[in-house]
This record gives sequence, structure tokens and C-alpha cells, in this order.
Amino acid sequence: MHTMAETETGNEDFGRRSEPFRRELLAYCYRMLGSVHEAEEVVQDVYLDAWRAYDGFEGRSSLRTWLYRIATRACLKALEKGRRRPLPADLGAAEANPEARLVERTPEIPWLQPIPDVLFTAAPVDPATVVVERQTMRLALVGALQQIPPRQRAVLILREVLQWRTAEVAELLEMTTAAVNSALQRARAQVPLSEDNLTEPVEPQQRALLDRYIKAFETADVDQLVAVLTEDARWEMPPIATWFEGRDTILAFLARQMRIIGPAELVATSANGQPAFAVYARGHDGAHHPHALHVLTITVEGVSRIVAFHGSGLFPLFGL
Repeated sequence: MHTMAETETGNEDFGRRSEPFRRELLAYCYRMLGSVHEAEEVVQDVYLDAWRAYDGFEGRSSLRTWLYRIATRACLKALEKGRRRPLPADLGAAEANPEARLVERTPEIPWLQPIPDVLFTAAPVDPATVVVERQTMRLALVGALQQIPPRQRAVLILREVLQWRTAEVAELLEMTTAAVNSALQRARAQVPLSEDNLTEPVEPQQRALLDRYIKAFETADVDQLVAVLTEDARWEMPPIATWFEGRDTILAFLARQMRIIGPAELVATSANGQPAFAVYARGHDGAHHPHALHVLTITVEGVSRIVAFHGSGLFPLFGL
């Protein structure tokens, strides 16, 4: 039997030792689940389960490994429902007609969510670590992860992102090392972990691109976007399933939309290590209301992908 004093000491010890891992566990669960809200719920449960079982933690592995083991089981259990979180481009081909009727999917489809940088970026650390952290949280990568089976997803993240050894992953997932290597090979073939063609522009160039992007939407001037978008740019609008590809098609679509919506106000934020903007459209009452959250992919050629999450649902998550 433990005395109350011993239990309290154990609780304090668990809190002190486990708290530094909370952000990285949230990032891990988000990569696995594609949802910030689900990831936060799972991490909450992981800490509760670990706290309850802490008395029996014998230190055969590190506390971090033990927490990842609990988190992995929880994520795999959550994914048993088989609902994957796509982006519109994962569901079908691009719409070639910029005047086509926009197709809204049924509400049952759970869409991939963006994550605010503040939730996964820890206090100042090694700059190289920050770059890797941002790159492995990119929206396109997390979206690609959602398209592969859950155990392959766990193997890929643990081996390639978190740099665990094969034997450690095998032990955690209760697989053979051969099965881990096979799962890793299949996952690598489907998920582009290293986007070699994605070279971000230097800061002044990026700042200029973003300023033009802001100006285009704040003045409802589609011509401003010509110098910003790449020729093969993509425009997606979850929960709307319709999406467009190619600068000319996007510009034709936006010209019509901007006439309807009019000048907007943009507030800068960041999501998945990428520039993002909260877009507020002017309503009939003359006031600006939440319209969409744009997450941008930027290359040296310009803005190559915009995922415009429609509606105000994500605004509170970003403190907006």
C-alpha cells in the first residue's frame, strides 16, 4: 500500500517528467489522425492512462517511449473506425470548368484539419530541428499520411520522422523487424517525405509574395494574383469537394467569386509550418465576418497550393 504522501509525490514526479513530451505527442497524434481536436483528446487520455499506471512503470524503457507506446495504441484504436481524413484533391480529379457548380460533400466526410504552429512548436531550440519539425507537419504530407493504412502510418512516422530504430518500432508495435521494414517500404512508396522540389523562397521574396496575396484579396483584384500563383497551382476549398488546378482556371474561378464576395480583410497566422491567412468577408451589415482560413504552399516560383478551409469552424482553434 502507498501512503497518500507517496501517491502525491508520484503524481508530482509524473507531471514533472512527462510534461516536456506533451507537444511532441500532440504532433505525433495529429500526424496519425489528421485532426487537432481528436489528437488533443487522445493526448488527454494518454496522460490520464499513464498517470493511473505510473506506479507500475518500471523504467524498462524510457518514459518517452512508454508514452509513445500508449499514444500509438490509442491512435490505432481511434483509427479502427476506418474514416480517413482527405483533402478535396484526394477524392477525384480537378474541375476544368471554372464556372462549374461547386459540389459540397456530405457532412459525414471528416476533412483533414490544419494545425496552428503554436500547438506543436516548442520554445526556442536548435534551428535545424525547427525546420525539420515544420517540414514534417506540412499539410500535403499529413494529407498523404491519411491515405495509407494506420500501422504503415505509425511505422513511417516513428522511423522516418522521429528517427526510431527498427527494433524499437518493432517492439512498440509488436511486429517483427522484417514486417516493420516491409511496412516502411510500402509507406515510402506512397508518401513523399522529402519534397525536394519544394524550395521555399528567401525571406524578402516570400514577404513580397505574401504582401501581393493579401493585396489581391483585400482589394478584390484578381490581376494581382497572376504574379503570385504558379502555372500549375492548386485551389481547394474543404468542405467543398470541387477543386481547381492551373493558374488560368483558378483566376477565372476567383474573378467570379471576388465579384460576389467583394474586398476582404486578411489576418496573418501560420499552420503546419506554412503561411496562413484568416479571411474575413464583408457581410450585408457592412461588418467583416469569418469566411475561410487559407493555408499556402510557397515555392521559389510562387504560391503553388492554397487550401481554403471554408467557414468559421477553425477560427477559434487559431485564436481568431
